[in-house]
Amino acid sequence: MYWNPKYECLPLEELYELQLERLKVTVERVFYNVPHYRRAFQEKGLEPSDIKSLEDLSKLPFTTKDDLRENYPFGMFAVPMSEVVRLHSSSGTTGKPTVVGYTRRDIDVWAELMARALVCGGATRNDIIQNAYGYGLFTGGLGIHYGAERLGASVIPISGGNTRRQVMIMKDFGTTVLTCTPSYALHIAEVMEEMGVSPEELKLRCGIFGAEPWSENMRKEIERRLKISAVDIYGLSEVIGPGVAIECQEKNGLHIFGDHFLAEVIDPATGEVLPPGQMGELVLTSLTKEAFPVIRYRTRDITAILPGECPCGRTGVRIARITGRTDDMLIIRGVNVFPSQVESVLLQFGGTEPHYQLIVDREGSLDTLEVQVEVSEGLFSDKVRGLEELERKLRLELESTLGINVKVTLVEPKTIARSEGKAKRVIDRRKLV
Repeated sequence: MYWNPKYECLPLEELYELQLERLKVTVERVFYNVPHYRRAFQEKGLEPSDIKSLEDLSKLPFTTKDDLRENYPFGMFAVPMSEVVRLHSSSGTTGKPTVVGYTRRDIDVWAELMARALVCGGATRNDIIQNAYGYGLFTGGLGIHYGAERLGASVIPISGGNTRRQVMIMKDFGTTVLTCTPSYALHIAEVMEEMGVSPEELKLRCGIFGAEPWSENMRKEIERRLKISAVDIYGLSEVIGPGVAIECQEKNGLHIFGDHFLAEVIDPATGEVLPPGQMGELVLTSLTKEAFPVIRYRTRDITAILPGECPCGRTGVRIARITGRTDDMLIIRGVNVFPSQVESVLLQFGGTEPHYQLIVDREGSLDTLEVQVEVSEGLFSDKVRGLEELERKLRLELESTLGINVKVTLVEPKTIARSEGKAKRVIDRRKLV
């Protein structure tokens, strides 16, 4: 049930003492070793000695992805390059990539956290873990890999792609745990059906999925089609990679490993810290990173800190599942829309497949939203009246949920492009005008 019960179940008073001790060390580290942070602190009139309690965290400056890009590639590192043993990087699709570094101790801590996360998610040392996250500059693949090895499980480093081979390996090797993005898990289920492979032929029993927001209805769909228990894992390269937080078997929020990370939720517009239960932007501070520590990093991920304790016995902060990102959020006619809201509605209806795209456009001065969704083989070959009725019901439910007019277009099975990594859910044509 636990990998490291001492820290996972640490009494709150002891946890707070540990967090404060580590926060002070981190603040000193960045102040004296990272010019960006020294300038940012001095602009606020802060010295490391001003941090005397956890409440003082709110005095510290935020860190944004723009800060990381402006200091590209190694300007945010707190150690000389001779101590950096690993580099990872984002794709850089929206500008300069963000580059993160790890010391040998950072890698060791990451492996430990990932072992902790895998156990929390249901894995054991007796499992065979098929790791279909991408390997390379993306942190997902190697993060899961080292955690699985630390756990003592057997890991299959298959990475993403070649889905028919994935299914063959899963069947022949007796895979018991699948790790990948949730959208790719559904694609695997789809390919299994095409190959005539049923879940009963596999030994798969659980899946640990992340790297993109996904809804509770998508969880149910994955669990139904693969006959597994599916949990959500959370992380980001800028903080460490996967292993920042994960659901336990209670599935009532993601446990943040508080001995390594401090979590806040803020109003994304004002920066004000919000109380538990209120949705806002997740902000994370690393407490043990050596090469690339971050102070109050604005993740852009939307969540809430959950009140109360978890029956599993783990202490510290739990967060709600990520519903979207402030920078991925669509604003259509003044209304905030997240792809996960659309997904949740679509998966309530029979006759549709869990593959969809949101097409945002502009007619005159008004924004429009079209939701393209695949229908099942059986329904597509059925009567036109049935399709029209499904389209009508979907439109009404989406408009009720989102609060805006929506055009629904039903498309043939397998016409929406599949993804081996993060699914591309939104095509915003307004930017092309």
